[in-house]
Amino acid sequence: MSDRQPYKSALSDERWALIEPVIASWKARHPSVSGHQGAYEMREIVNALLYQSRTGCQWDYLPHDLPPVGAVKYYFYKWRDDGTDQTIHDLLRWQVRESRGARPTPAWWCSTPRACTGRRGARRHHRKRRGKKDPGRKRGLGVDVLGLVITVVVLAASAHDNAAGIALLDKVAADTGTVQKALVDQGFKTAVIDHGQKVGIDVEVVERNPATSGFVPQPKRWVVEQVNGITMLHRRLVRDYEHRPASAESRVYWAISDRMARMLTATSTPTWRGA
Repeated sequence: MSDRQPYKSALSDERWALIEPVIASWKARHPSVSGHQGAYEMREIVNALLYQSRTGCQWDYLPHDLPPVGAVKYYFYKWRDDGTDQTIHDLLRWQVRESRGARPTPAWWCSTPRACTGRRGARRHHRKRRGKKDPGRKRGLGVDVLGLVITVVVLAASAHDNAAGIALLDKVAADTGTVQKALVDQGFKTAVIDHGQKVGIDVEVVERNPATSGFVPQPKRWVVEQVNGITMLHRRLVRDYEHRPASAESRVYWAISDRMARMLTATSTPTWRGA
């Protein structure tokens, strides 16, 4: 790591120690054609990704004392496409659950779709929500009772909530094999419940009490909204700036990995109100 003053988003030695084994293993399996180890430290590549995640800056606005944009992009796309970002995320989730006395794999999950306004010009993968003028996407999260993300699905905003729910059920069933129950909101319909039966997951719709008025957190399922609030600390996720849905999903994994690494090292997350 360079001698410069680290950014607030930069990895501490303790947090890097949690991620380094996965990165080092990946690097060993992907040697350069010429045989050299690379001109940039892997820790600095991850620091650049976390800096962009927290600040929301464009690629070309990454600080000059971080690795070049081309190098950071290269690793972001590589790790996105081969699942390294999710591997890091899943390993950290396993450690957090173990540290909390929970089973390494979650017993059940809950999900909710959230619409994200997209950047103008990215028309190929963005669609408009019904009755809305702005293009965007719909982000669905599968979250366990501890508020840890199990999986992420990003679809066009025009997709029905059922499509997000069915995609989440498929990914959770494929990735864990231990989830037995899902709590979802009233946006999901019978199609999601029926699909849950096909993949072995009991889907329960959490109904709102008609006698209440205003905002009332729904039992247990409120943890999903808490996670959505936490992701807003990462400005790259406040809007959907990515060209491909896979990149949007990868941004969530990096943001939550950063949070879990801080949880494991008892490091607080800087807020926007620090000034």
